[in-house]
Amino acid sequence: MVKPEALPERPAQTVTGYRLINSKFPPIALFDDVADESEFAALHALQALTNPRLQNEAGNLALLPTCEIPFGIRGCSYAVAPFTHVNPDGSRFSDGSFGVLYVADLLATAIAEVKYHQQAYWQNVEGLHFERFVFRGLKCIFDERGCRDAKGLEYSHPVYAPDDYHYSRALGWSIREACSAGLRYRSVREPGATCWALMTPIHVRDIVQTTHLEMIWNGRVTQVNRLSACH
Repeated sequence: MVKPEALPERPAQTVTGYRLINSKFPPIALFDDVADESEFAALHALQALTNPRLQNEAGNLALLPTCEIPFGIRGCSYAVAPFTHVNPDGSRFSDGSFGVLYVADLLATAIAEVKYHQQAYWQNVEGLHFERFVFRGLKCIFDERGCRDAKGLEYSHPVYAPDDYHYSRALGWSIREACSAGLRYRSVREPGATCWALMTPIHVRDIVQTTHLEMIWNGRVTQVNRLSACH
């Protein structure tokens, strides 16, 4: 099994990437309404007294140290959400016990990654003949310093197994335990492309919605359409 220390560490470098999220998940106003940790603590305490839905909206704050929240940036809630609303089914680099912020080099790469997983999920839903799923396209600017680089590993490495996440999840756990910022790796769904699995949102500088997309399901994902662009 490859160890984090065996992978080169990325230097400080600003990267622009893209991700898709389901549009049914709106931004969490609480994270975007404050400028620093002290303001957040005060507002959270106040809202907790009057807003019974706060826990569902903000997620499980125990999963993310407050010092890792990039308060004051545009789109803070988009950066934080994957870490406080963790997918219990896990992902390539997480067993479901912690969150990961996945970012792709191009919007086309993000679409390819999400399209694959949507198709894998919905094909197991009995009786689903036609449906449309709407996504927000996000542009994310972040510093990749401290990320380990797995692009030197060949596609034949078990970390890149198409559907077996045993090795990749073990690597993700090791990356997180080593307090590394994340992992740069080869996209499995878009050959030649690059993705990042960020283990903390602290190095995100800006993350904003740039477009709306829809995926059309008709026994499989047959179309991906751009509905709108934001400026």
